[in-house]
Amino acid sequence: MFSTAHNNKHDFQLIEIRDHSGKTYAEIIPSCGGILHSFNVWYNNGFLNVVDGYNNKTDFKENVTAKGFKGCKLSPFACRIRHSTYPFEGKTYTADKFILNGHAIHGLIYDAPFTVIQQQADENSATVVLKYEYRATEKGYPFNYDCIISYQLKPNNELVITTEIINRDEGNIPIQDGWHPYFTLGKSINELELTLRSSQQIVFDKELIPTGELKAWDEFYNGKLLGTTFFDDCFLLDLSADQPLCVLKDVEHQLQVEIRPAKSYPYLQLYTPPHRNSIAIENLSAPPDTFNNGINLSILAPGESSTFETSYIITLLK
Repeated sequence: MFSTAHNNKHDFQLIEIRDHSGKTYAEIIPSCGGILHSFNVWYNNGFLNVVDGYNNKTDFKENVTAKGFKGCKLSPFACRIRHSTYPFEGKTYTADKFILNGHAIHGLIYDAPFTVIQQQADENSATVVLKYEYRATEKGYPFNYDCIISYQLKPNNELVITTEIINRDEGNIPIQDGWHPYFTLGKSINELELTLRSSQQIVFDKELIPTGELKAWDEFYNGKLLGTTFFDDCFLLDLSADQPLCVLKDVEHQLQVEIRPAKSYPYLQLYTPPHRNSIAIENLSAPPDTFNNGINLSILAPGESSTFETSYIITLLK
């Protein structure tokens, strides 16, 4: 049996979706960018949360950027825009909501207040749907679109996250979509095993902007201990491989988080923060700087929509 509920925790107004039979639940915060705050599974006589979130609402408001955009929706662009500027249909725009080393990063709605437009539960699943209407509020992106996010909790500890972008403008708009969750298994990521079904890495310059090249890379294709490996890199996924395309595994305690992106998210970015208590595993519809390089860039006509989907599954191996 599944359920949905509204809760207040640490000053957050949360929506909880829960699988009572499987003892799994997720918490979403509509007012804070519609982020996934926690994803919990019953393990070893208690709940284990695999999402690295925020302490309270003040922590989110004051530290969302300083803490690396944990959990945020990346829209209408993800990662970096080179020198914060891009051309589109004969005009040049400058995005300036958040600048890092001279480059605009991680979009414009990572802290936007979403509205709950639907929630339902039955014996098969629990779902909450959120919406944010972006209306040309930033001069660097003077376009109109709706962002609709659906979180659906299903049996076997599966959370399906779907994003629909709808062009509400009078003309075409450029779109890239992504997510920025940090996953943890309650210990240093140095002790965890990573599997990444990719054999091609996006080549970055020294400022983490793609050069347009790909290089062969399959170091973690069949699974390998993370150890002290540092990531701030983007990879082209092998969509022909069997799911899951990315796995974070605790071999000692026999549990893992699986990332199962649909073809709408062919790229995956990894980032290992200095504290190494969690790792960012970011589904992307296109590589960084797509507004300039045009690689896999989505251009939506008026009224047109595009949908992006990924799933997170917690698997207990014993």
